[in-house]
Amino acid sequence: MNEPEIIQKILESTKTIAVVGLSDTPGRASTGVSRYMQEAGYRIVPVNPEVESVLGETAYPTLDAACEALAAEGSEIDLVDVFRAPSFVPEIVKDVMRLKIPAVWLQLGVCHGEAADWAERAGVLTVMDRCLMQEHAAWKRAPKVEASA
Repeated sequence: MNEPEIIQKILESTKTIAVVGLSDTPGRASTGVSRYMQEAGYRIVPVNPEVESVLGETAYPTLDAACEALAAEGSEIDLVDVFRAPSFVPEIVKDVMRLKIPAVWLQLGVCHGEAADWAERAGVLTVMDRCLMQEHAAWKRAPKVEASA
């Protein structure tokens, strides 16, 4: 978890990011990070039952609904970025594993070691207590790590 190679692999292989807890309120961390990632070329899929759309994208009430909608258009979620309180993380991680989403990212301050361990044991690439935007910016500037054979 949180190894540079894992972060690089996630950033290189991800095209579509489901953001659980993405708010439509300007100034919120979830909005700023998601806007940055969208501007960097990633597709953002808001997951929040309280909003209809965010950053020009349709919002979905659950990860299940988001996966179903994307599957209907021939796409899929590569990464779930979590902006929810740690108490919500176990259920989100269970959904990620059940839906076979390859990666989960728990934002700064979103920590749940047990759920992160479940994800890793299930083969889900996992990052915890890190900011996706900060890591992406650092990754863009850093020399790329060669994959080992």
